[in-house]
Amino acid sequence: MTGPKPLANILDITPYKGGQKLSSGWKLSSNENPLGCSAAARQAVIDAADTLSLYPDGGAVALREAIGSTYGLDPQRLVCGAGSDELFQLLGRAYLSPGDEILQSEHGFLVYRLVAQQSGATTISAPEKGFTTDVDALLERVTPRTRIVFLANPNNPTGTYIPAGEVQRLQAGLPEHVLLVLDGAYAEYVRAPDYSDGMDLATDMPNVLVTRTFSKIHGLAALRLGWAYGPASVIDALNRTRGPFNVSAAAQAAGIAAIQDDAFQSRSVGETETERARLTRALGEMGLSFVPSVTNFVLIDFTDHPGRGSKAADAFLRQRGIVVRDVDVYGLPHCLRVSIGTKQANDDVISALQDFMQPR
Repeated sequence: MTGPKPLANILDITPYKGGQKLSSGWKLSSNENPLGCSAAARQAVIDAADTLSLYPDGGAVALREAIGSTYGLDPQRLVCGAGSDELFQLLGRAYLSPGDEILQSEHGFLVYRLVAQQSGATTISAPEKGFTTDVDALLERVTPRTRIVFLANPNNPTGTYIPAGEVQRLQAGLPEHVLLVLDGAYAEYVRAPDYSDGMDLATDMPNVLVTRTFSKIHGLAALRLGWAYGPASVIDALNRTRGPFNVSAAAQAAGIAAIQDDAFQSRSVGETETERARLTRALGEMGLSFVPSVTNFVLIDFTDHPGRGSKAADAFLRQRGIVVRDVDVYGLPHCLRVSIGTKQANDDVISALQDFMQPR
């Protein structure tokens, strides 16, 4: 006997695999916040345990108001989800049909492709320049079938960004019916003066949506919490496709506390900048190439080191109790992505790579 069969496009999907971890050592494979989370957010989760028998607020009203107050946004144009991943999936349900296309940069976040596959749509990837999104290449690949353009800015796994003017040029070059999704998962880490998180475009344009996550700067990855801001019509479509209680009460409470803790966010950014600079300086001294990053991770390129490639480096680091991210699935077989960890974790990464690069 044979049981029910899923749709053919579902069987073509290779499930997303998160960063692996060891029973001990350093996990630097998922870009998690090495400082943990805000103490206020942790306490909010503890307090939320008193009402576990009650359904959460299905509209996440207090959380949307807190986000709106922080960023100067209309709460009615916000929607919350179980991580930004769920929001991407909701976009797929609302806007993609079999035969449609999504457009992304060459090394775009893997979940975009999964969203397309779930909907029977096709993913079109545009070549990058220097591991950075090329707006002209994206615009050249827009077709009548294009429905969504996903732009992670900064991008994961490369750590690069494009300036505000380039994002505006991309939006201006898209047909009005094409939705531009600006994924700002790492936006809080960027301090470049020419960077914009895209909120202005999402406020003024009918085809721009910005997504954000509480998993990175806020350190709430375990709670699965994200949000999106954009045109009322897009927010309405997402609200019609999401589950009625898609964000838990604990996540909502923690999110409110986290977004109001400016001191924790500032400390996270400051320590990331310090440690990223120290790590990349050490990589340069070893003769290892890396992609300049504005995020809490660094992409290391082992292409120029025959016999000391990324696979050998990955195995060597694991022997030292350090897990980083293999990025083969992103079309970067010669690279490893390393999250910025604590000072001790980064010390151990530097020491291990120095030993790995020693002449043999």
